[in-house]
Amino acid sequence: MRSPPSHSRKIARERISILFTRAQEFFDDDPAASHRCVVLARRIAMRQRVRIEREFRRRFCRHCHAYLVVGKNMRVRIHRGKVIVTCRECGRQMRYPLEVRHGTRKG
Repeated sequence: MRSPPSHSRKIARERISILFTRAQEFFDDDPAASHRCVVLARRIAMRQRVRIEREFRRRFCRHCHAYLVVGKNMRVRIHRGKVIVTCRECGRQMRYPLEVRHGTRKG
C-alpha cells in the first residue's frame, strides 16, 4: 500500500495544529470540546500516518486523551531527572526525561 501524497500530509499537520489551538481556546468554557479536538487531531494523524509534534503530544494524556492544562487538570513534578505529569482526569502518570541545556554548568 502506498503512502498518501506529501501535500495531504502537510494539510493534516496544519489541521492538527489548528485543532490544538482551538482546544486551548475552548478549554476554559467547555473542556469536553477541547478533549474532542484532541480526539479529532489524533484521528487525522492516524489516518494520514503523520506524527503529532512533541509540543502537541505533551498537551494531552496518553491514556484518556484529555487536553491537559497545568493547574486545572494536570500536575507537573520533577523527580530524579524526569518530569512527571499526572493527569487529574484519569490519574495516570507520564514521565519525560528532563532536558539538559548545553552550556550550563552544574556546581
